[in-house]
Amino acid sequence: MATPGLSGISLLPGSPRRLCPRAVVRGGQGPKHGQQCLQVPRPGARGLQGSLTRRSSQASGGGRSPNSSVIKNYLEACEPLSSEPRLSRLHFHDNQRKVDYVLVYHYRKRGAHPGHGSPGHSLAIVSNGETSKDPDAGAPGDIEPRPLDALEEERKEQREEFEHNLLEAGLELEKDLESKSQGSVFVRIHAPWQVLAREAEFLKIKVPTKKRYVIKSEGSIAKTFNEILQKLSAPLKPRVPEHSNDRMKNLSYPFSREKMYLYNIQDEDTFFDSATRSRIVHEILKRTTCSRANSMMGINSLIANNIYEAAYPLHDGEYDSPGDDVNDRKLLYQEWARYGVFYKFQPIDLIRKYFGEKIGLYFAWLGLYTSFLIPSSVIGVIVFLYGCATIEEDIPSKEMCDQQNAFTMCPLCDKSCDYWNLSSACGTARASHLFDNPATVFFSIFMALWATMFLENWKRLQMRLGYFWDLTGIEEEEEHPRPEYETKVREKMLRESDKSLVQKLGTGGTEDADDEDKLTWKDRLPGYLVNFASILFMIALTFSIVFGVIVYRITTAAALSLNKATRSNVRVTVTATAVIINLVVILILDEIYGAVAKWLTKIEVPKTEKTFEERLVLKAFLLKFVNAYSPIFYVAFFKGRFVGRPGSYVYVFDGYRMEECAPGGCLMELCIQLSIIMLGKQLIQNNIFEIGVPKLKKLFRKLKGETEPGQADSACSKHPEQWDLDYSLEPYTGLTPEYMEMIIQFGFVTLFVASFPLAPVFALLNNVIEVRLDAKKFVTELRRPDAVRTKDIGIWFDILSGIGKFSVIINAFVIAITSDFIPRLVYQYSYSHNGTLHGFVNHTLSFFNVSQLKEGTQPENSQFDQEVQFCRFKDYREPPWAPNPYEFSKQYWSVLSARLAFVIIFQNLVMFLSVLVDWVIPDIPTDISDQIKREKSLFVDFFLKEEQETLRPTEEPAWRSQGAGRRSGGSPAASPVPSGRSQLGSSSSLGSQHTSV
Repeated sequence: MATPGLSGISLLPGSPRRLCPRAVVRGGQGPKHGQQCLQVPRPGARGLQGSLTRRSSQASGGGRSPNSSVIKNYLEACEPLSSEPRLSRLHFHDNQRKVDYVLVYHYRKRGAHPGHGSPGHSLAIVSNGETSKDPDAGAPGDIEPRPLDALEEERKEQREEFEHNLLEAGLELEKDLESKSQGSVFVRIHAPWQVLAREAEFLKIKVPTKKRYVIKSEGSIAKTFNEILQKLSAPLKPRVPEHSNDRMKNLSYPFSREKMYLYNIQDEDTFFDSATRSRIVHEILKRTTCSRANSMMGINSLIANNIYEAAYPLHDGEYDSPGDDVNDRKLLYQEWARYGVFYKFQPIDLIRKYFGEKIGLYFAWLGLYTSFLIPSSVIGVIVFLYGCATIEEDIPSKEMCDQQNAFTMCPLCDKSCDYWNLSSACGTARASHLFDNPATVFFSIFMALWATMFLENWKRLQMRLGYFWDLTGIEEEEEHPRPEYETKVREKMLRESDKSLVQKLGTGGTEDADDEDKLTWKDRLPGYLVNFASILFMIALTFSIVFGVIVYRITTAAALSLNKATRSNVRVTVTATAVIINLVVILILDEIYGAVAKWLTKIEVPKTEKTFEERLVLKAFLLKFVNAYSPIFYVAFFKGRFVGRPGSYVYVFDGYRMEECAPGGCLMELCIQLSIIMLGKQLIQNNIFEIGVPKLKKLFRKLKGETEPGQADSACSKHPEQWDLDYSLEPYTGLTPEYMEMIIQFGFVTLFVASFPLAPVFALLNNVIEVRLDAKKFVTELRRPDAVRTKDIGIWFDILSGIGKFSVIINAFVIAITSDFIPRLVYQYSYSHNGTLHGFVNHTLSFFNVSQLKEGTQPENSQFDQEVQFCRFKDYREPPWAPNPYEFSKQYWSVLSARLAFVIIFQNLVMFLSVLVDWVIPDIPTDISDQIKREKSLFVDFFLKEEQETLRPTEEPAWRSQGAGRRSGGSPAASPVPSGRSQLGSSSSLGSQHTSV
């Protein structure tokens, strides 16, 4: 049947469309002899507009064979499929079908040469239909490919089968023509309404119904307070539509094709947002198999085997495009992803709409964590200012600085070190008081309760977001096996495929086959052993490096003590350089441990992506926790504990004594260590690496793309498509690195906060930048992630809860062991004559007879004018004239028992208060639990009314016939049922009703 020219013929819904080669704007002629037309049956979809050859459904003839191959139909270079100008770069070339997903693969031809025409960026339309198998037929100017090598040919066949299976699933494809010797091809995917409706029902996606209702307000006092708070915070709110009306909510219900009357479907193209559409397509891609690729399941397996290079949904457009057109991406950039809006709240609802619930929950958690750092920062600054204000009133530091006391201290090293006066350490003692004062104990208790309050409030916020995002009651989706797991299972089956197995499968032994079609613990045992040995090795490596830094400190201190010029600054020089070395080592090992944790998780061969992520997180956290905190643990709990005493020192190597704490204690050095490592990690790793490395990668990809032969296309590069722009962005690799750096920071803030009250302040300053940095990265530098629905943050909450409980124990030991808080209390209430700290310094110093120093360890060329008979050292030991000289004294055991008692009391007190806070604050807010209950009853009423409204038109004729019969029969009585139904039906117009809940 011939088609008369290019006049537009209106087609009935469901009629197939034929797309013919060369039927473009220039001539408007029908297909030439020998050319094949492509049928595109798209029930309910709009037809192709413009100068395309169209035929009616009667002309199509026959159904599509399920065994037919993927159809390709090639068009001219760079010319749009429609005669109309391109309305959006997010659609097919027909300007109508939206691109929901993009697949990319790289091809390479051997000996390909262009035909008579000039090669261009051509297009291939792939869709459902029936045509003869002549994919390369075309006019002059087509590429005539020569034979590919075996690997490329195999990959091509696998792609064609996979794309054919996607067509069978109902998706519609548009792809580029392989018109060069090598290059990248983009396969655009569109999901029609029928597919979206089917998959939305299968995935039980909750969608808004026609019913809108007003969320019930709080009490009068809470309502007034909330209104005042809303007015005060108005300048801080982002100007996005989601925040315009937060008192209204749509009643949501899982999508069902049998209950279409419940939903307010005004436009099928916009009913599902872009994130939901891409999620649906991704689900289809994950479960579509490819028999030519050993029945691999899903697009992830094909990408892992280099059949495809990438798969991603498109961004909503450019974020920096000129003009007044505003899309969600541009709105996010203007109101969220710029440093200039750092003072504004995050548009969490818009983030969730654009990126999905998983990423929305991460930024909601990060925002809550950052806001909770504000009160802890204020209290930390107050504690620090209290230390500054009371430094002149601190009696122990005054006694140490008083030169009249003349405490002659024992040498700090053998031979080269002389006796020294305690007053020379006056500066260190005064600085230690800034962080070692009674307010520190209060701050430690406060931070323990702060961690509990933060976690409880996060659970409440998580429930609130789950209610407004319709996450309540969602089921865990079935996850598909990972490609590596499938490969291992296939290898196992090949190894065990003998005659008996074949016979067993042939006789229907399905249960045994199912048991053997998975990996058991025996199969994973080698991987588990490698994991266990590797993790032990990595932890031992970390401890070895810490010990190496300790040796560096000892040897450097001994070397600097030999020179008179550097002798006065030995402690400062050694501490500063050792901390910098620790920081560099931590940064390097962090990158190594991240790669090692990923490799170890891979050899375990977890079955699903969720299991893989959880195991990866646990390994990476364990290794990075040990790496980041082991130097701090050494200074807090081990330095100065194994020194020995004068005359019986502990030596690391021959002549090198273990290092001691400063005269003011190790807390000051712990503060320096913690502050430099924390600030260094945040500044270098979290900010410079996150900003610099992506930019370098982007520059490298740009340079590579410019130098790649056959990649540049001058005709099409002037106006790159959105899929080209997104392909040049960095692939999304998950939220694990983002969570990990925040979890490590959370440890710095809570674990050793007793030694560094300003840690929350620096964490707050970092997070204000981190929120916008992550936002800019997601909006401008990463490909759009797949939208993932989840109810919580998963294993990260358990890690946070564990750190919060562990911090109570750590801070108790820091105050009891590292700080001088307990020795001061014991002296003040047990040994002081007047109840004050006068005489405390003398009380903590023991005597040593210098004549008992080992031969060869006495100071050479002592500068002291008079001969020293006794020197002092910090410890609780019996004097030389006691019956048991240099044994631990009674005071030592008193202080030790007091320290252990404090740890027990502190831990139980804080734990009790934490449990009390947990009990007082319910996990689910009361208003949300009430809303959920009322929403259920509201939905029952709405459902019944809509159901009766739907049945009403079919029952009205019966009612009228019954009424007519009664009138003709003279019956005075009327049936009450119709009037009741009519009354109910008249009040069931719910699309515009607002019901207060």
